[in-house]
Amino acid sequence: MSIAAPRRATAPVRRTTGRRSTSRRTGRVLVAVLGVVLSAIWAFPVYWMLNSSLLPAVTLDQTTPTLLPFGGSFANFAKILEGGTFFPALGMSVVIALITVVVCLAFAFLAALAISRFRFKGRRSFVLAVLFIQMLPAEGMFIAQYKLMDSMNLLNSVIGVSIIYIAAVVPFTIWMLRGFVAGVPADLEEAAMVDGLSRTQAFLRITFPLLAPGLVASGVYAFLQAWNEFTVALVILQNSESHTLPLWLRGFVQQSASRTIDWGQVMAASTLVAIPVIIFFLFVQGRMTSGLVSGAVKG
Repeated sequence: MSIAAPRRATAPVRRTTGRRSTSRRTGRVLVAVLGVVLSAIWAFPVYWMLNSSLLPAVTLDQTTPTLLPFGGSFANFAKILEGGTFFPALGMSVVIALITVVVCLAFAFLAALAISRFRFKGRRSFVLAVLFIQMLPAEGMFIAQYKLMDSMNLLNSVIGVSIIYIAAVVPFTIWMLRGFVAGVPADLEEAAMVDGLSRTQAFLRITFPLLAPGLVASGVYAFLQAWNEFTVALVILQNSESHTLPLWLRGFVQQSASRTIDWGQVMAASTLVAIPVIIFFLFVQGRMTSGLVSGAVKG
């Protein structure tokens, strides 16, 4: 006579599974709430800048803060643009940033290819030199940079500032691009060459498109460094007619030092400085995100 096997209890397993799914949902909700709170804290200074740029000075001077720009206008922006100094400074910053990005990417890309694809004598010394240059404090080289630019008659010029920016940004850009280049297997180029392509054609058709996100991410870094840089420009660009936007913003605040500072106009000027960066990010955000993720995984 056979004895039937006892049935397994399934109810406790279902309860345990239900509890786990509930705890996971609760954890996701808490993480989402925390993300929203942190995003609000991060975005509040930007909102406060925009809000203050639309309010008159009388409202901003009150002790009670005004969180919504009711009754605001674009008068602060109009006063700044009427001064006639914003657009020359904007043109100066745009030209310097574009020169820095293009030249920096060209040099850094070739250097990253050489480091990642070839084994040559002095390769390790070159890598160490790049690291050492990146570790040097910028303030310690101001006097030497000023003397060098003065001897070459490049003070108050776009070329002079661009050379210093390129030299400062290239080392870190090499390290960024090195990770992207190393993440693309050289076997892809070799397979394309077996199919009949030359080395140059294989690189341009196979490798270069895969490196495009890395170039965009590195270009964004170079652009931000050149756009927001203040101290080097303060030393090299002493002529008011050749000021970049950070120097223009500083001069705008200094003009208000002799009287009560009009914070509405200051915030409007800060908004105008930030708008080109926002527009630039709108064009490259997709490539930049994929480039940063790719570099983090492959580097």
